[in-house]
Parts: sequence; structure tokens; C-alpha cells
Amino acid sequence: MPEKVVLAYSGGLDTSIIIPWLKENYDYQVIAMVADVGQGDDLDAVVEKAYATGASKVVVEDMRQEFLTDYVFPAIMAGAVYEHKYLLGTSLARPVIARHQVNVALEQGATAVAHGCTGKGNDQVRFEHAYQALAPELKVIAPWREWRLKSREDCLDYAEERGIAVAASRGKIHSRDRNLLHISHEGGELEDPANSPLETTWQITASPQSAPDREERVEISFERGVPVAVNGTRCDPVTLLEKLNEAGGRNAIGRVDLVENRFVGIKSRGCYETPGGTLLLTAHRELEALCLDRELMHFKQHVALKYAELVYFGFWFTPLRESLDAFVASTQQQVSGSIALRLYKGNIAIESRHSEHSMYRTDLSSFTMGEGYDQKDAAGFIRILGLPARSRALLRQEVTK
Repeated sequence: MPEKVVLAYSGGLDTSIIIPWLKENYDYQVIAMVADVGQGDDLDAVVEKAYATGASKVVVEDMRQEFLTDYVFPAIMAGAVYEHKYLLGTSLARPVIARHQVNVALEQGATAVAHGCTGKGNDQVRFEHAYQALAPELKVIAPWREWRLKSREDCLDYAEERGIAVAASRGKIHSRDRNLLHISHEGGELEDPANSPLETTWQITASPQSAPDREERVEISFERGVPVAVNGTRCDPVTLLEKLNEAGGRNAIGRVDLVENRFVGIKSRGCYETPGGTLLLTAHRELEALCLDRELMHFKQHVALKYAELVYFGFWFTPLRESLDAFVASTQQQVSGSIALRLYKGNIAIESRHSEHSMYRTDLSSFTMGEGYDQKDAAGFIRILGLPARSRALLRQEVTK
């Protein structure tokens, strides 16, 4: 009886040819695991294609809500952004997919797992680090590190030779990854950083030029840092992000063009569209500005940088990430309220901020004098603060005499 391998299968160019390649090069039964993370594919067609190309079994896993509640929302609460721009859409999806893939492998009695990540990218680390953390006994097969195919054109030739239909073509060569949080674009004209992205490269956001000529108001409500409502209507996580994606997309919100540092040491260029996530991150930051103490807020900025790096590098299943999540969760106990945004042609303006836990006090911040703050106290504060500076200045004066 052949052993079983579970392939993380999307039905895209790479995984479409991996099933026949595995059957040609390994004596395995191939189980295709299809992850539904909100990519919008026709899953019935994906399942049919997997069987048609040689899968012995196909397992579809609906991960949409788990993806948001256990991965995306914690990253938003942490304020995690990689290299100033990237909201980690692909990076956050990989650990949830890998976790389900491992579970399927263990349930089906498989001895191996496989993925379609290239040997140049970050995703191979994200998947394989997760495999090692969750089930180190499973063998890992990474076809891109074994086969003789060197390019997407080679993959297209391989697919054509075996009669496998794929959406990619020599004239449509972008590599894309989509889920509820974002869509990424690589390849094609983007391989040269001197090139602007083609307008046809963008998929889910309008251009600023074609966006509506009027502002749109969007209000997001949070409870303990977790988004729970849009425009006053409570939503489940999937519906909430879908609404924000629609609003952000039609108003040209969330486009990013980034040259980034991959974990393997290569600089790469990609374009990302994250409309709803951009709105969530913006609103959450504004709410934290109302509700968090200064020292806590400033320290949390350091945590955000490390959190983003851990996610990007593929270190989700680590004690450090778990500990950072515990810290972030403790900071969110008072982060409840609503932020109203105005969207216009790629821009986000803050209309209003409301929270019962707001630390903003008009009696302190107002230019009008009040009893809550005696301005005369500032003189002693500044003098004590300046003591080291005065000491250095006096020392310099004595030395130069």
C-alpha cells in the first residue's frame, strides 16, 4: 500500500503540476488539502481539478473565521507592519494553512507533507517551520527544490505537456496570493523596480482616479481591541472584513508597492492590496491613542516591530510569539470604542473618536487654565529634567577656563 502525502493545494500553476509530479517521482497517494482563507475561488472547480490531475482524495478546510480571529486580529492589535508597509497578508495565512495541513496528515495517516513554495521565497520557511513545530516526524517534500523546472515558463510547458489547464499564461505571468486580508502581486513588470505597476496588475482596489468623487464615512467599533461592528452593525469577523474590503476597495484604500527584504536575504518587489486591513489598522491605532498610557504605547511600538518580523520570518509557532500575544492582549483591556473614518481617493481622514476608556481630558489639554494642572509646577519639572544637561555644561565651562 503506497504511503500518503498531503499537499497544500490551491489549484494555481505550481500546485496544479505538483500532483502529477509527485505521482511520477514518488510512490505516494496524494491527498490535496484545499484551504479556504477567503481567496474567492470556485472551490468545487478546484476540487474537480485536483482529482483530474491525480489526487486520491481532496479535503477542503474552511479556515476563514479562524484565520481572522486567531491570526489577523491579533496582528492588528499588535500593530504589526513589516518594513513600514506590508500588513502581512500572506505571512499570516501560512501558519493556519500549515496547521490544518498537519492535522489532515495525522488524521489520514500520511507520512509526508508537501508544498509549492519556491526555494527563493519566505513561504518555504513559514510552512516548514510550522511542520517542525507541530509534527516533526512528517517528511517534507518541496518540489521546487528538487525538480529541474527553473521558471514559471517551464511550469507552463510542463502543464501543457500533460494537458493541465492553468489560469497563468505567458502573457499573464503574475504570481498572486489572495485571502480575506489581501492580495499580493509579484512577477511580470514588477520584477524591475524601475517599472510602475500596470493598472491591470491591481485587482481589488479602484485607482484614485476612478474612485468616487465624494467621501464615504466608515465607523469601526472595537471591544478590547477586537473589531466587532461596522457602521453600528455588529458582524461576524468574516462579514466585517468583507464589508471593510468593499468600502476600502472602491475608495482606492490599501495599495502598497514595496521593495522588501526576504528572510532568505533577497530583496524582492511586490505590490499588495489590503483595503479592509488598512482601515482596521488605522482605526485601531487611533483608538489606542485615546486609551493607552504613554509609556505603554511607546513600548508597544517596539513589540509591534518584533511581532511583524516573527510573522514575516515564519516564526508563528514559537514561545516568543505566544508571549508577545499575551502582552498585547493585556494592553487591549481598555481599548474599546469607535472610530469614524472618511475615505476619499486613497486617503483616510479621522472624523471622530469615542471611547468610555479615553484618557484624553479636555480640562487638561485645553488652552484654558483649569484646576487640574498648575502651570507653575512645570518650572520644577523642567529644572529637574535638565539637571544632567546643566551638569555637563558646567563641566565644559570648568575645563575651558
